[in-house]
Amino acid sequence: MKADRNRQTVRRSAAGLAVAAVIATSACTASDSGQPVPSPAVGPTASPAPSTTPTPSPAPTPTPSATPSPAPAVFETERAMADVRTLAGDIGPRLATGPEFDRAAGLVAERFTGLGFRVARQEFEVPAGDSWGTPVAAGSSANVIAEPFGFDPARPYRIVGAHLDTIAVAPGAEDNASGVAVMLELARMAAQEQNQQVRFIAFGAEEPRAQGDANHHYGSRFYVDELARQPGELAGMISLDRVGVRSDRVPISNGGPRGLPVRNDLRAAADRVGVPVQPTDNNRASDHWSFEKAGLPAARIGSVPYAGYHSRRDTPDVIDPRQLERVGQLAWAWLSSPTG
Repeated sequence: MKADRNRQTVRRSAAGLAVAAVIATSACTASDSGQPVPSPAVGPTASPAPSTTPTPSPAPTPTPSATPSPAPAVFETERAMADVRTLAGDIGPRLATGPEFDRAAGLVAERFTGLGFRVARQEFEVPAGDSWGTPVAAGSSANVIAEPFGFDPARPYRIVGAHLDTIAVAPGAEDNASGVAVMLELARMAAQEQNQQVRFIAFGAEEPRAQGDANHHYGSRFYVDELARQPGELAGMISLDRVGVRSDRVPISNGGPRGLPVRNDLRAAADRVGVPVQPTDNNRASDHWSFEKAGLPAARIGSVPYAGYHSRRDTPDVIDPRQLERVGQLAWAWLSSPTG
């Protein structure tokens, strides 16, 4: 019995120590926090609240950043002037049947290819004759033809042409490195704007070898003859020929009634971009005439008189950059307008 009482005394003492420890701990905690700690409630132990996993908020859909619109294509005059210097200064006279013409044709083809165009070389024969006082032998020449890979000849399209050859002795800065240079710059702009419905042609053998239509415009006549065998819907053609000599206006001309609609379209385009023009009739001295004779709509830009015409004085210094720029602006306004 005494042992039992002793065990009960020990249990009570242990319980008291435990309670004292709890109270002491509570007191310390309250003292540390500065706030009274309430005595624990006596009663059944409450079941712990079930833990809940918070539903994640849906991630906000990112707002796509606006894709900046590409800058509009702009005619870069210095590029065109550099091409004039290359053709008329570095290469020089480009007789249609000579090696210098082949070199120039290769350069033009390379530029078209670099723009992502499909390029073809269309060869033809040229007879012997007289190149502005210089006897020349027969031989072959070529047209360099370029078009975007999305080009569809069954849909309305336009042609921009410029002859690449010269007479036998002339460096041909104005006649016609100027036209080729503008054409190359228009091709660059068309590639930038992804204008698919245009064909660019550097014509060979435009210069005469005798008097009369039959001895002139060999490359464009050959092209038009081949074009008649192909399906297509040509909406208009322009020939860029002698477009860089200084003038207060840009000449635009047609050879006959079939070219009048294109000339009128050029005039409307000039009004839109503020380029002063001088319309004329009955100009048949360039490659547009080959198209008009075949009943196709075509016109010419260029033909300001100048002292170095068909001579060794036709060098890059005769070119006015401002005139090149105005021709480029006019031609681009026409090229980028609807074909309807």
